[in-house]
Amino acid sequence: MSELTKLTIAEARDLLRAGDVTAVALTEACLSAIDAADALNAFVHKTPEIALDRARAADARLAQGDAPAMCGIPVGIKDLFCTEHVPTQAASRILEGFRPEYESTVSAQLRDAGAVMLGKLNMDEFAMGSSNETSVYGNAVNPWRAGNDGAALTPGGSSGGSAAAVAADLCLAATGTDTGGSIRQPAAFTGIVGLKPTYGRCSRWGIVAFASSLDQAGPMTKTVRDAAIMMQAMAGHDPRDSTSADIAVPDFEAMLTGDIKGKTIGIPREYRMDGMPAEIEALWQQGAEMLREAGAKIVDISLPHTKYALPAYYVIAPAEASSNLARYDGVRYGRRAKLAQGDGVTEMYSKTRAEGFGHEVQRRVMIGTYVLSAGFYDAYYNRARKVRTLIKRDFETVFDEGIDAILTPATPSAAFPLGQMSDADPVSMYLNDVFTVTVNLAGLPGIAVPAGLDAQGLPLGLQLIGRPWAEGDLLNAAYALEQAAGFVSKPARWW
Repeated sequence: MSELTKLTIAEARDLLRAGDVTAVALTEACLSAIDAADALNAFVHKTPEIALDRARAADARLAQGDAPAMCGIPVGIKDLFCTEHVPTQAASRILEGFRPEYESTVSAQLRDAGAVMLGKLNMDEFAMGSSNETSVYGNAVNPWRAGNDGAALTPGGSSGGSAAAVAADLCLAATGTDTGGSIRQPAAFTGIVGLKPTYGRCSRWGIVAFASSLDQAGPMTKTVRDAAIMMQAMAGHDPRDSTSADIAVPDFEAMLTGDIKGKTIGIPREYRMDGMPAEIEALWQQGAEMLREAGAKIVDISLPHTKYALPAYYVIAPAEASSNLARYDGVRYGRRAKLAQGDGVTEMYSKTRAEGFGHEVQRRVMIGTYVLSAGFYDAYYNRARKVRTLIKRDFETVFDEGIDAILTPATPSAAFPLGQMSDADPVSMYLNDVFTVTVNLAGLPGIAVPAGLDAQGLPLGLQLIGRPWAEGDLLNAAYALEQAAGFVSKPARWW
């Protein structure tokens, strides 16, 4: 593998601007790495022609001396983002053959900033999953291995392909989406940085919808500085998205001073779950101590409605999914089942959806339809919405009391073997989101930062939760944590 693929965005940007490397050379190195890494199943639609065309355009722009920070940077795009004339399936059979005539706002902004799209990345079907095992393309595989064990591990989900590609140096960065932790959990499982912005900071236009009040796009990168650089290009108001906030986008990279003296970091007592592994608890304590030594004040806080977050999330998200996925009926685009003579529209709907949707998507659509039905709307959906309001109020209260950021574990464990949980009770898989769903329910920004290794040599991450629209301050706190943790480990190459 070329050393070029190991560069961070910041390093590559400086080399490109200095003329020490070309975007074409950088892109070719990544394309070679992708072709050699099919065992990871991270890239599911490769776009080498588009990549080289954009790389040549980036080199021309760089030669003119006025190129944005992302110009010439090779990135992967999660299969949830619509990309013009490039397959966009949301990892589902039901969108087989769909090639959009338009580009999502986020991927268009990256393209316009000069970023080079290498291809589309694997994910859980319609972003429903925590292990990247529900994809029509097959499992994405974590580049990390546990000790001398050769068992294939999950890269997390739903942005598992994005996480695996960045961790394995197949691309310099990738886009992800986060509905209940789908950027932060896979980032923690693969030893990279994953930023979930405030809801409304990045446009959702052109992103295949899962749960519209929870979905948010964000960057998945090798470092916090890279996350700040990429976030700058992805964020901004979009009049085509009614939930997009018309708020100025600051220079996130310029805010990375590493100085957090005088900041107050909260440690929520409710996140100390029964049965939490000792390694996770120890890492959390070490993270708090690192921030204290960097000058922050560490205080205990209470978020009393945390225990209701998972149940509320798994009512609200399926309810919104059942509404959003009703559009996939075999009529206008994507897959249509073969019909028998005499079949009508009802048979076409049911056969198409039975063929097109995987088991996890079917399960969540059925749950969502149930909780929205006439006899159960108030008992389940309305009650979950009220709980969501209480969770949001918990965060508002602690921020009003002077808390600048909140430190928690990112996941309840390190990466687990593929098949270990998917074959068990689905609820055990849902528990992977225990530390992350509150952030989506409250619409807050959150970031996962690699902070250590477990006894088997697998990466563990910590999560920082910030005030709404304060991604700059959150990134700076994450930068201080990253500097203190000094995490530089990489997976040993086996693929």
